[in-house]
Amino acid sequence: MRTPLSRRTFLRGVGLGGSAVRVGLPPLAAMFNSSGTAYAGAKAAKPSRFVFWFNGNGIPEKYWIPRETGEQFEFTPCLNPLAPFREDIHIVTGLDSPAARVPQPGNSHYPSMSGLISGQPFTGRGAGGPSFDQHIARKIGEETRFRSLQIGVSQESFGEAIQRNMSWADRDRPLPPEMLPHQLFDRLFGKREASWINRQSSILDTVRQEAAALAGRLGAEDKSRLDEYLGSARDVERAIASLPPEYHTLVERPAEGGDMRDWPRIAKLQSDLLVHALASGQTRVASYMLTKCQGLSRFPWLGHTSQRHHEYTHGQVETPRGMRILRDICRWHVEEFAYLVGKLKSTPEGDGNLLDNTVLLYVHEHAEANAHKNNNLALILAGHGGGMKTGLHTRTTGTVGDLYLTVAEEFIGARIGSFPTADRKLTEL
Repeated sequence: MRTPLSRRTFLRGVGLGGSAVRVGLPPLAAMFNSSGTAYAGAKAAKPSRFVFWFNGNGIPEKYWIPRETGEQFEFTPCLNPLAPFREDIHIVTGLDSPAARVPQPGNSHYPSMSGLISGQPFTGRGAGGPSFDQHIARKIGEETRFRSLQIGVSQESFGEAIQRNMSWADRDRPLPPEMLPHQLFDRLFGKREASWINRQSSILDTVRQEAAALAGRLGAEDKSRLDEYLGSARDVERAIASLPPEYHTLVERPAEGGDMRDWPRIAKLQSDLLVHALASGQTRVASYMLTKCQGLSRFPWLGHTSQRHHEYTHGQVETPRGMRILRDICRWHVEEFAYLVGKLKSTPEGDGNLLDNTVLLYVHEHAEANAHKNNNLALILAGHGGGMKTGLHTRTTGTVGDLYLTVAEEFIGARIGSFPTADRKLTEL
């Protein structure tokens, strides 16, 4: 017979009394009621979570947007990585971003980014108000260790604040993404001793004794789950320790216009760490910025280095070869999103998994990249929070604000009340 564990144990995690280390626990069966639908003693169902996911420069619509709507849509070349998750996603196209068309200084990426994330015009320095993820964090983030996490991957030095940040606390107040996996790891696990900072010992060595004591109170299923979870934390730790010693310098002080290094590797590490943070209840809200707005990277791991991303979206896109290269780049973006979706789906929680109680929203600042379109925006919803319909492509009208209001209030349960540019909820979702 299993020994029930309290929600407080889940949030507290394991660690030694005088240590700065605190390893959050995964959702264990002993933490739930008999049906697995809610944490034991909790008045509500399992907590909802939200991930705001972004890559820049828009899309090639012919390779990205399905021709068919409804359940029978065919996956396009760019969306093929999501084919295993057909029943977990909802593709939404046709939305407008009216705030992006308010004349402001700078090129069209600036107002497009501000309009996308905040629903308000670009100020000339930054977003015109709090970003969508922060609206949600103010409603559901107060009970967790981190009200929200901001995670990034891009190593480019190019860009102003509106291009380098997708989360904003308020008007002109950016929340920069953490782009260094070892620093994100340290934030989540709390280790500050020299032996860990220099990667000479494992974070798990510090909590081994308490983890073993906890395992003695668990049933066989939970023991296995705890071992697997701690093992995955150790795998991430090893992967971070294997990064080149100069990696943090390349991120913090890259050469102007310098090319990306280790992007696929870093993207997956950041996704792994985000899943750990969500699974252990350290946060319920996160933004994930795979690339910068108007990014200028090359893609050596795809074999495309003659031009930069932004250049492929313009002059190069007018040639058949350029279109195929942009297709490959956008498919890689979707691959990284699919990786995160898969990690959430493979992480058990009660009678289901983390994806069942998470909503992810994948956005770009433009639709068709070459034209810098701010209408017919193409977005992807993933997860099963709040009864959201999945397995569909819906072509609709309305604004990104309408979508955000629907996501916040209907799928996540964050009663934000309103959002700039929102006039209605999209009941078709």
